[in-house]
Formats: sequence, structure tokens, C-alpha cells
Amino acid sequence: MNKKVYLLAIVSFVVGTVELIIGGILDLVSADLGITLGEAGQLITIFSLVFAVASPILLTVTAKVERKKLMLITLIIFFFGNLLAYWSPNYAVIMAARMITAASGSLLVVLGVTIASSIVRAEYRGRAIGIIFMGISGSLVLGVPIGLTIGNAFGWRAPFLFISILTLLSIVAVTFTLEKIQPKPVISVKEQIRTLKDKKIFSAQLTSFLFLTGHLTLYAYLTPFLKSEMGLNGTWVTIIYFIFGVAAVLGGGIGGNLSDRFGSEKSIIGIIIAFAVAIFMIPFVTFSLPLFLIVMAAWSALSWAITPAQQNYLITSAPETSDIQQSLNNSALHFGIAAGSSVGGIVIEQTTVANNATVGGVFVLIALATAYFSITRGRVRTTQVQES
Repeated sequence: MNKKVYLLAIVSFVVGTVELIIGGILDLVSADLGITLGEAGQLITIFSLVFAVASPILLTVTAKVERKKLMLITLIIFFFGNLLAYWSPNYAVIMAARMITAASGSLLVVLGVTIASSIVRAEYRGRAIGIIFMGISGSLVLGVPIGLTIGNAFGWRAPFLFISILTLLSIVAVTFTLEKIQPKPVISVKEQIRTLKDKKIFSAQLTSFLFLTGHLTLYAYLTPFLKSEMGLNGTWVTIIYFIFGVAAVLGGGIGGNLSDRFGSEKSIIGIIIAFAVAIFMIPFVTFSLPLFLIVMAAWSALSWAITPAQQNYLITSAPETSDIQQSLNNSALHFGIAAGSSVGGIVIEQTTVANNATVGGVFVLIALATAYFSITRGRVRTTQVQES
């Protein structure tokens, strides 16, 4: 395995951390900028939305640019975007900064995957891509507790300065480590979207979107939930986020084992049902911290357990376009993060954070319906996708 793949995984980790790093300190951002919690939550929504849309578009637009040069340019833009967030004097400026870092970050992740697959031998390609996605998933799990720890200690702006420093180190490492890499033909956005005409595939991607929407409806606002419903202080909130992160990482491994043992289809249905039960139970166990931690750990583990089963299902359902489906699934996940944080903000504004779990659970039940619909459709016929 080429050791440079791990460098690319670190870059992906840095990029992914920015997405949810603000999630645990929404109350600090809200108080400092004089905005509501719902408005602060839109900083997650806009990032995820831009990330999901920009990824396939920017890859197509930059198709002819040498890969190392493109990665360095994009890292520099990402660096200044985080500095802008650190210096932002008001809500409008930090919103713009989040859009800049989301667009540049989405391209960096795709570049990491494509470069990793091109610098290793064919027999290591799958493992290399898996390592890149480990960096991404690890960042999404650990981003909030990292941001929470730094933000509580040094203020909500400090996490963005931390990311800026890590980005500078990444620029130096890429400059002196990677060789020039010529671009390969890229599949157009139009061709990628065309694969979604099949009902089996579209409903599978819709399942990922709805599942993450339900999850983020509560998770994006877990800090105010813990403080208002359980009366926990900042230290306990940080501890809970770290427990959540550990459980999520373990959940990914559990999901892979379940998929191998019972098949991806049974695993997806079982995981969604168990996840729905867990998220609906959350508001009813807040009276007991030990009981809450047990349910929360299950909720966390199941939130990532579905990922390997879903990816395996997409690969086996559409083997001829499996690479495209992984890319589209990444976009579906980020659309779900955007939708969930937006819906969660609306729930808080209109009612109370105590209702976020229930509303999120409704989306999870809809995801169960779309998963069942997808699984009961006939297997996808081979689809030819032309490179452009």
C-alpha cells in the first residue's frame, strides 16, 4: 500500500471535520452573534448543501487540471475560507465562509479518492478508497467533540483557527510528498444523474437521504437538548459527544459484520428498525443518565452501522455503475445532513428541542419504507455509462 494514501486520508479528515465541528457549540455561536439556535444550525445546513451540490460539478469543471496543482489550489482556498470563519464579524460573513469551505472541501474529498485510486496498484485500489472514507467518516464522528472541546476552552472561533493550522500543514505535506498526477476522464454530471432513473437505485439513495435527515434532526441540536432536557453542563456534554463518537466508530464495524453475515438487504431493514426504536426512545430516558447513555450509544452505533450495508447494497444492485453510486450516495448523505439540521432548526423555533427526536424518528420510518420499496424491486439491469 502506498503510504501517500494515508496523507490523503488525513486531508479528508481535516476537510470533514469542518462540516460538523460547529455542531456542539451552536449555543456559543448563537449568543455571540445574537442569532437564534435555529439560525446557527443553518451554518451546518448550508455547508452540507453546498458540499453535496458542488462535488460532482467542480470535478467536471476542473477535469483537465493536473491533480496535484488542483489539490494545492483548493487547499489554499479552503485555508482562507476557514480564516474568514475565524475572523467573521457577523452571521452573513460566517455563512459565506461556510459556503467557501464546503465547495473547496467537497472537491478535496473527491480528489483524495481519485488520487488514491491512481497511485496504488489495482489490487489495492478498493483498500485505498476505503482508507480515504475512513478519514471522512472519522471526521464526521469526531468533528463535534473536537469543536466542543476547543470551543469551550478558547471560544467558538478557535476551532476554525485549529482547522486553518491543520490545512497549512496539509499544504506543506502535499507540496513535498505528492508527484504530479495527470487527470483522467471524468463522468459528466448528466451521466451520473441518468443512473438514478432506475427506481431500485433512486429509492436506495433516497433511503440514505431520509435516514440522515432523521438522524441530524436531533444530532445537530444535541447540545441544547442535553442542556435543556437533562440539565448537563459543558463538561458532561463533551463527555457524551466522545462516547457518541466511539460508539459510532464501533457501529461501522458492526454494520459491516452484519452485512457479511446476514446480507445487506436484511441488515439495512433491521438496522433502520432498531435505529427508529432508539431515536424514539431518547426523550423518554432523559430522567436517568445511565439509561440515556445506553440508548444513546445504540442510537450512535446504528447511525453508522447502516453505511457499509448500504454501500454494499448499491454495489451489488448496480455493479456497472458502482463508482458513480458511491459518489451519489455521498451527495445523498450530505443532502440529508443539510435537511436534518434545517428541519431540526424549524422544530426548535416552532416548538421545543424536546420534539426533535420524534420528528427525526418520523423521517427514519419513511426511510424504512423507501428501503423496503428498493429491496423489493427487481435487480437493476446493466447500465452503460459513457465517460466524457
